[in-house]
Amino acid sequence: MSEYPDRQSSKAASWSRRTGAFSPVLLLTVWVGHHFGLVETLAFLWVLALVALLAALALLLAGLAFSRLWNFGARGGRDLTVGALLAMIVLVPFAVAAYWTTTYPPLKDISTDLEDPPALAVAKDSANGTHAPTPGERRLQVQAYPLVTGRRYDLPFKETVDAVETVFARQGWQAQGPLPSSDVNDSDAVVKAIAKSFVLELPVDVAIRVTSEGETSYVDMRSASRYGRQDLGDNAARIVKFLAELDQEVVGQIGTSSTAE
Repeated sequence: MSEYPDRQSSKAASWSRRTGAFSPVLLLTVWVGHHFGLVETLAFLWVLALVALLAALALLLAGLAFSRLWNFGARGGRDLTVGALLAMIVLVPFAVAAYWTTTYPPLKDISTDLEDPPALAVAKDSANGTHAPTPGERRLQVQAYPLVTGRRYDLPFKETVDAVETVFARQGWQAQGPLPSSDVNDSDAVVKAIAKSFVLELPVDVAIRVTSEGETSYVDMRSASRYGRQDLGDNAARIVKFLAELDQEVVGQIGTSSTAE
């Protein structure tokens, strides 16, 4: 009677499953911790990089295990399948972000006024800092985001400030300093705040400036990411959304139209 040697279990398959299972757990844990302020942003970003490396390692181990299974009949098909699937699920958002970096311009600071952007609150923990846009960045923004323009309203300064603060209150942003008072006879007012980016909730500095022009008022807005070389369109989308809501607020509550310039 013929005897067949026992099939050996693939250690690579076992480690692929373990590493692949740990990656989403770590990802969810660090995201929840960052969401509730228990994990600092810089540490959060480092852990995200570690998650991507672990998922890639799980995928590599699954490939090695499959090679052992195919060539030597080793056991571990279920483990390598689970590890590979979990790794691919974790790597999907990283792959999408990598693709977006090729479709969006390399900008992280967007403003409706490229010559004199509204001043931002200085953040000590900002990795990007603040600087005036270069000529190349100005051209990129104009080409990529033509809808990012300031607004001129046929409204006095005080009424425009009130409308801006009404829309601002609906955003859920964290105000930086006291909001300007419309009762003060100033010619300009700036609302500064901290917003959060989409999904990762990274801090974003926002400034909204209202300038008196006599019988009319002009509104500019700036949004700048504190982290990352590229905002993937987040800042432009934030500005367009806010100013669109401001247009509706002006038309709906005050009955006045605006012009984009």
